[in-house]
Amino acid sequence: SLLQLKLWNKYRVSNIPSLIFIDASTGKVVCRNGLLVIRDDPEGLEFPWGPKPFSEVVAGPLLRNNGQTLDSSALEGSHVGVYFSAHWCPPCRSLTRVLVESYRKIKEAGQKFEILFVSADRSEDSFKQYFSEMPWVAVPYADEARRSRLNRLYGIQAFLGAGTLFLQGTNCSTEGRVEVLNDVECREFPWHPKPVLELTDSNAVQLNEGPCLVLFVDSEDDGESEAAKQLIQPIAEKIIAKYKAKEEEA
Repeated sequence: SLLQLKLWNKYRVSNIPSLIFIDASTGKVVCRNGLLVIRDDPEGLEFPWGPKPFSEVVAGPLLRNNGQTLDSSALEGSHVGVYFSAHWCPPCRSLTRVLVESYRKIKEAGQKFEILFVSADRSEDSFKQYFSEMPWVAVPYADEARRSRLNRLYGIQAFLGAGTLFLQGTNCSTEGRVEVLNDVECREFPWHPKPVLELTDSNAVQLNEGPCLVLFVDSEDDGESEAAKQLIQPIAEKIIAKYKAKEEEA
């Protein structure tokens, strides 16, 4: 029915089963990943399962691949990329290679940037092998509860969401993977969300996530492309501002 379709679109349901907790008085999403919540908290001890700040969810020791540990408070004041990845996932490994170079460029430029690896590997040995390639920090593999809480915070179903990068911080993009692949020189770091994107292979996945307007232009005429962008940019900004005022996802 039309009502069912509206609900699917409103809550951006892309696969079933999905369980989304909402505030009955406002209709706002309290928790997008109810299936993981029920699995992790079958007794309902954390009810009503509202969102917790990143600093609370990540709290605890973090690892470097040389065995050193540091406290999660060391992330404060930095842009943080939360990287859900696994060695068994080929697209993850190719993204990791690009991400290592981006990370080094950003750090060498003196920017405050850290990446937090949240593993979806199937064993600690596999985690250690994969993490040895990474110059950033990780949640200890043995701390399954904290890894799971981070999955829940970002709506990741561990084995479906491998290869996802969330850029944590003020007005940063949740499509970190797309941003990194589209900007290998890191000129646009910290990658604030853009109202209008040029459609590419790497960001086409976003077409599945909600209503989209696609404007086709003559790619051989750069002037036409820029004019088209200027035409739709203010419309996109107005729509985003409207949802931001309601504290909802656009």
